[in-house]
Amino acid sequence: MNPETPPEEGASKRRHFIQLEIDADLKSGRYQRVQTRFPPEPNGFPHIGHAKAICADFGLAEEYGGVCNLRFDDTNPSAEEDKFVVAIKEDIRWLGFDWGDNLYFASDFFEDLYGFAQHLIRTGFAYVDDQDLETIRATRGNRARPQDPGTDSPYRNRTPEENLELFEGMRRGEFEEGARVLRAKIDMGASNHLLRDPVLYRIQNAHHHRTGNDWK
Repeated sequence: MNPETPPEEGASKRRHFIQLEIDADLKSGRYQRVQTRFPPEPNGFPHIGHAKAICADFGLAEEYGGVCNLRFDDTNPSAEEDKFVVAIKEDIRWLGFDWGDNLYFASDFFEDLYGFAQHLIRTGFAYVDDQDLETIRATRGNRARPQDPGTDSPYRNRTPEENLELFEGMRRGEFEEGARVLRAKIDMGASNHLLRDPVLYRIQNAHHHRTGNDWK
């Protein structure tokens, strides 16, 4: 067909790869329904990239009779504001979509996440590190040489009891920003540098737009 020639009336639209994957999964019985998620961070006004994601996430859920969760990833209080939450909601509706009862915030689960972190500490899979972030990055090693292991933190073998006390002190606001972080205790020799004891929690003395000053 010539590019200038309009498609014939009634001609079926070509389905893109995401639709084809969903079609195959539903047909095979791998999944019974479609549930998508739009997870913006409320740290700025929506832009064209958000619009594209909104149309994909909400549009696919609508096409298949499914559900799209609107979940705000509001874990950085120094950059996030209520006005951005409002703006994102308004633009979703302007584009013709609605989340219904499926509205969530990461901050709704702060207490749960804190409990999971305590469990990791108790079971020896997380520790409080007093090194600053620059030192932590440096001791992970050279990304260009993944075969070379990083260097263990001198605080890596603190007892669970000491780590729990320090971690609770972090929550209570007893330490300055940057003084301590909580790290997962994984493998400082992992070929993937992201697995070399990543930071799970850091201290941030900023007012959160939903939880106020309850968390540090």
